[in-house]
Amino acid sequence: MSMEQAAKTPASAQRRRGGFTQHMNEISLFVAIAVLYIVFTATAGGFMTFNNQINILRDAATIGIAAWAATLIIISGEIDVSVGPMVAFISVALAYLLQWGVPTPIAFVFAIAIGAALASIAGILRAYFDVPSFVATLGLWSALRGTALFVTDALPVSIGRNDIVDMLDRPVLGVPPAAIIMLALFAVFAFVSRKTAFGRSVFAIGGNPHAAFLSGINVSRIRVALFAIAGAMAAVSGILLLSRLGSGNATAASGLEFDVIAAVVVGGTALSGGRGSMLGTLLGVLVITLIGNGLVLLGINPFFQQVVRGLIIVIAVLANIQAIKRGAARNKG
Repeated sequence: MSMEQAAKTPASAQRRRGGFTQHMNEISLFVAIAVLYIVFTATAGGFMTFNNQINILRDAATIGIAAWAATLIIISGEIDVSVGPMVAFISVALAYLLQWGVPTPIAFVFAIAIGAALASIAGILRAYFDVPSFVATLGLWSALRGTALFVTDALPVSIGRNDIVDMLDRPVLGVPPAAIIMLALFAVFAFVSRKTAFGRSVFAIGGNPHAAFLSGINVSRIRVALFAIAGAMAAVSGILLLSRLGSGNATAASGLEFDVIAAVVVGGTALSGGRGSMLGTLLGVLVITLIGNGLVLLGINPFFQQVVRGLIIVIAVLANIQAIKRGAARNKG
């Protein structure tokens, strides 16, 4: 039996069960986004200005690029909490590569390879040593943040003028390149998750890893690949962060991992695995980004913003769960 055939049976059954509830979740998120726009337009001065909408796109790209890979990881029943330090570490590593005179395109390739290699360590620990992914990525979180802070003394690493790096933060027809890259990667991940044997295998592993293994899916290899992909996406975010700040910064992207996980979960991906969609994550990214942007414009105390954001996220998740349950009950009736 081919890998594609093996993956198709358990994965397709899981998606049929969750398809209706996922659509209900996405509809409720569209409504939530509309409500957020109405509320913040009425209460937050400057929210609907062109410059602020561009800032929303930039912020969404920072979360979104990492969230695409995180969606696949969570669908597979795993978790990755190392995203923020990985982004910061890659921005520092890339800054040093550019300082040492490495050609910029080659430095970009090295940065992505470093991200994939480092993240694959967590994948190997999970796949071959049965270390829980939370523990493996938490260790990586600590090691990467500590290393970046140590080598930089918590100071920015300037790269000077670099035309290629600067181009990555120069709007194209008013749209930030980061947003274009985010949407392009969204299309790639949406295709992979729904139309390839690899994507069906991810759903199958999240639904029942043992059954997926018995069906002929190489569960260990796919788990390592998922974390390597997540590291590569974090590296892309690190490159874009460097272009935005003009320097590598070990303290940057603090808490990004929580925004990424929140966006994925608000988007309807089940933490237990086996269910989720890239469209839901895209909508979740927009919800999280709009909340953060609106709170800043409202002038809410930065420390209290985390409290408000957490409450809104929990309420949004509860509302989505209730909507899903009601929709499923009506569908059965």
